[in-house]
Order: sequence, then C-alpha cells, then structure tokens
Amino acid sequence: MKKYIYIICGFITFAIGFIGTILPVLPTTPFLLLAGFFFARSSERFTNWLQQTKMYQFYVSDYVETKSIPRKKKYKMLVNIVILMGISIYFAPIMFVKIILALLMLGILYVLFLVVPDREESYHCNEKNTSHTGN
Repeated sequence: MKKYIYIICGFITFAIGFIGTILPVLPTTPFLLLAGFFFARSSERFTNWLQQTKMYQFYVSDYVETKSIPRKKKYKMLVNIVILMGISIYFAPIMFVKIILALLMLGILYVLFLVVPDREESYHCNEKNTSHTGN
C-alpha cells in the first residue's frame, strides 16, 4: 500500500513540475526532485522513466549528479525566469500579488546564483581523458 501511495505522489509532483514549465509561478525543479524522491522509494521502473525524461534531464540532472549547475545554463534559466515572471508581474491585477511575484523571482535568482555553485562546462570532458587504458 505504501508503495502505491509513493507512486501516486510521484506522479502528482511530476505533473505539478510539468505545469511549472508553463506557469512561471510554480517552480519546476523542486517538484521534479520530489517526484524523484517518491519514485526512488516506490519503483525502480518509474525512477528510471523519470530520469530519462527530457524535462528531468534539463532541469534536474546537472544538480543531482554534481550538486552544481553550469553558469551558461544558469544564464539561460535567468532569461526564462525574468521573461515569464515579468509577464506575470505585469498582468497581475493586484499590487500585493505583483510584490509577492517580484519577491519570489528575487528569491529564485538568489538561490540560483548565490546558493547553487557554478560548474565548469568541461566537467564531462574529463571522462574522455581517463577512459583510455593504453592498448
């Protein structure tokens, strides 16, 4: 029974993460990480499925593997965040909502650039240099 509850929670959090790719107010990455948590406790098959999705690979895999995100990817995320949150702030009808959205955007950018470490782009290239055994 517990396994099925974890699977259901995994799909619910995955769906919310998916919606978060469209709606700027919902953060995608935390929900995908949470889906990974639920699937890891319920089903290896669903864990593998999640890790193979393009959404997981774009938003989460860098951080899960290295606990860092390449600076170039951070700037791409910055552009998306500012554009989408800017649209939301512009169209929000109530000043209080505009302020909350602006604070949310600043919080996300703070975590992205000051909490999550940068990673050198050549990180995965090191595998090529160490894989030769000298035949």
